[in-house]
Amino acid sequence: MRKSKVVAARRWLLGLCLAACVAAPAAAQGRQDAVRLLVGFPAGGAGDLIARLVADKMRVSLDRPVIVENRPGAGGRIAAQALQNEAKVADTVLISPLAPIVIAPLTFSSTSYDPATDFVPVAQLVKFPLSLAVGGDSPHRSLAEFSDWLRNHPGAGMFGTPAAGSQLHFLGLMYAQALGVEMTHVPYQGGTPLVTDLIGGQVLAGIDQFPLELYRAGKLRLLATSGAERSPLMPDVPTFAEQGFPSVQGEAWFGAFMNSRAPATDVERIGAALVQAIREPDVRDKLAQSGMEVTGLDAGPFAALVEQDRARWTPVIEASGFRGD
Repeated sequence: MRKSKVVAARRWLLGLCLAACVAAPAAAQGRQDAVRLLVGFPAGGAGDLIARLVADKMRVSLDRPVIVENRPGAGGRIAAQALQNEAKVADTVLISPLAPIVIAPLTFSSTSYDPATDFVPVAQLVKFPLSLAVGGDSPHRSLAEFSDWLRNHPGAGMFGTPAAGSQLHFLGLMYAQALGVEMTHVPYQGGTPLVTDLIGGQVLAGIDQFPLELYRAGKLRLLATSGAERSPLMPDVPTFAEQGFPSVQGEAWFGAFMNSRAPATDVERIGAALVQAIREPDVRDKLAQSGMEVTGLDAGPFAALVEQDRARWTPVIEASGFRGD
């Protein structure tokens, strides 16, 4: 009797060991199957905020771990290159603004990826207009006044942006081309020094997505926005098109991309989870507080928008002759 109990105990222990051996690889596989959201900018920025908000929702809808991985550097190009070289294409998503996808391949010869062939659009997440602004103490109270001043002071026009070779840079050149004047671009190392110089009157004008609280406090005066329609976040600011410049148009956005080798079923499933997540009311409200309007465009309409933006920005960049390297 005692011998049979010992045998039974041994069998029970052996069963536990076998179960542990099976569970360990399964747990490791679960970790490998986590969806990774690549962000090409440091924690705390707009892309990081978007990724972390949708990650929290996607963990529930996909019933899988979703992690945010920051790969900052080179204006988002390092993260895009990581997506190009990614082996686990079914589980990796790039959360990117327009510039690494549309602008960088036209301006940086060192860009190793081709978004048109290496990536597939998954979903547009948010959009936001860019603004032409002057300081609160500037004598220019409207785009018409500013445009007249530029026409009457040839060679004196200038505008600052947070980075050379950015969408902001080329929007300024687009405006100058439409106006028929020369404007000098003044690149800054980020948006904060640009805002400081605008408020202090050290630079004539600037283009960026400016903090709405500075506009509402009267420290900055927004003369025009770049959207096709007025932004619901600042409905009292007219667009360039409304003020006689229909060709000056181009909103900024953040979208999701996957490697073009990813299976279509995975692209569709992750895209649906992203769109569902970004449209959640609490996510929408938090992003609106940061000046971003949720769109949640599916893959098809988003792919068409990316192509429209390539067609919009290519002639402006080529006419500028700008090369980033």
